Amino acid sequence: MNYLAHAFLAGPLAADRVGGVVGDFVKGPLLPRPPGIDAALAAGVILHRRIDSFADTHPAFQRSRARISSTRRRVGGIMVDLFYDHFLALHWNALSAEQGLETRLEAYTAETYRLIAAHPAPLPAAFPPVFARMAAQDWLASYREVANVAEALDRMSIYRMRQPNPLGGAGAELLAHYAGFERDFLAFLPDALAFAAEVRATRGDGATPETSADQGRSS
Repeated sequence: MNYLAHAFLAGPLAADRVGGVVGDFVKGPLLPRPPGIDAALAAGVILHRRIDSFADTHPAFQRSRARISSTRRRVGGIMVDLFYDHFLALHWNALSAEQGLETRLEAYTAETYRLIAAHPAPLPAAFPPVFARMAAQDWLASYREVANVAEALDRMSIYRMRQPNPLGGAGAELLAHYAGFERDFLAFLPDALAFAAEVRATRGDGATPETSADQGRSS
């Protein structure tokens, strides 16, 4: 999942939403906790990682990855993450209303940026420069437009990926199988919401020990 979906799946707690957005910038095990990561934020990052692991094995997400062309298959997970953020933004009014959230996407993303800015613990060193651009340009709401998804993938191919990589131009693949990706997303999201709610309900207080599978995706 990408930033918007992780924020949405994180639920009502501020630290979980912050952990959902910053999770990809926290590398390695969380026990013992690295400097600047308090127990509540660590729990949010663990939730982020468990959602990623759930997505990787979900049949709808796997169908989406299979739609990616063979030349980009190795970065298919990154692409599907962004594509699902697009469909979440596109269907935001209905999906957020079902969860009892603010139905206006821009209000939700503004609140998310405020929560991140107000978080008391230092955040991962690589995150603040990205967050400054994210908030200024409202990346989370911008994913509603296909052109912005394509731009985000191009940006990632330059600044977040080892060179060379096939991610540049990957936005065209969203349009090539648009209806199929949309069906996959709408099948995936209810299961992801139920999974995330179960994790939050059963994890206890603070961060919990991770399995080796929960130590974060690699780009």
